[in-house]
Amino acid sequence: MDFLKSVIADEISKKRKIIESATSKRPEKKKFVSRAEVERAREEEYHREENERIAREEEKKEKEKQRQEQAKRDQERQQAAAKENLENKEEAVETETFNISRQEVVRRLRAKGQPVRLFAETDKQCRIRLRALELMEEHSEDQGQRNDFMRQLGEMEEGMKLDALKQKGGVVDDTNIKKAKKPELVVEPITLGLLQADRDRLNMQIYAYLVHAQEEWARVMEQRPEEEKRSGQGKRAAVLQKQTAEYIKPLLRQLKRRSLEPDILARVAEITHHMQHRRYRDAQDSYLQLSIGNAPWPIGVTMVGIHERSAREKIFSSQVAHVLNDETSRKWIQSVKRLMTFAQSKYPPDTLSQIS
Repeated sequence: MDFLKSVIADEISKKRKIIESATSKRPEKKKFVSRAEVERAREEEYHREENERIAREEEKKEKEKQRQEQAKRDQERQQAAAKENLENKEEAVETETFNISRQEVVRRLRAKGQPVRLFAETDKQCRIRLRALELMEEHSEDQGQRNDFMRQLGEMEEGMKLDALKQKGGVVDDTNIKKAKKPELVVEPITLGLLQADRDRLNMQIYAYLVHAQEEWARVMEQRPEEEKRSGQGKRAAVLQKQTAEYIKPLLRQLKRRSLEPDILARVAEITHHMQHRRYRDAQDSYLQLSIGNAPWPIGVTMVGIHERSAREKIFSSQVAHVLNDETSRKWIQSVKRLMTFAQSKYPPDTLSQIS
């Protein structure tokens, strides 16, 4: 009952306010108010309240829009700052990792036909300029075919000319003296049974053997007579060794990180195992399985028409031509074959049947 009384009192007070607002706007005072005046006053009150509500909503939307724009600007500013910090860190890390001697910088710049030092340029800025030039060359060379062998042969000839000028001038080349000695790796016999038992240990065994074979090849190249080094055949052999050392780095990286695929690891383990036991014919067979596979379609073609080929699911990764997967795989597989050829010349097989 009290609720009903309060509702009636609110309605009466509302009507009284409307009537008072309607009578206050008339110039003459009357004792009565017409229905039209009451309705007009009510409509005016309604429109006024509606306009106020719309104005409040628009103000709220405007504030929300400004807040979102400010948040977006702050986020863009933070992203730009983070990107700049990351670029600075990457540049600093790249500069630190590209820490080569001044003689090497001069040799590479002269091989590229660039000035060895610009006006007021420091050694660090000179290294950064050399790195930028090399990255630009790599980017331009990636667009088409390139001949790494001829490029490295030209760089080697330029380096030999620079060494000859240093010897004539009496300058001592201390590049080899400044090299820090790396910890020697222990070469263990590669056990194929570790494929199922301990793959991590097998990775490190293969890594140690390949690094040892690569270093041994480099020592053989260094111990050659000077006349042989400067001959055409000697230069090509040295370029082949340096190219192999560069191309095999992705494989060594994957072995060190234990990230090599199991089927590829099995083939590489077989190759190195046979190389250690001087069974180069067996190593050659494993190399062929790794490079071109043993499938009827070595390049991986599984669809030769509009219909799906039968038994398509039987084409395993061991039957895929890994040498054709990408350029990086082709290079390190080729480097493994070159190391096999060097090992055969350095350590001949016990029987003629194992000559590859």
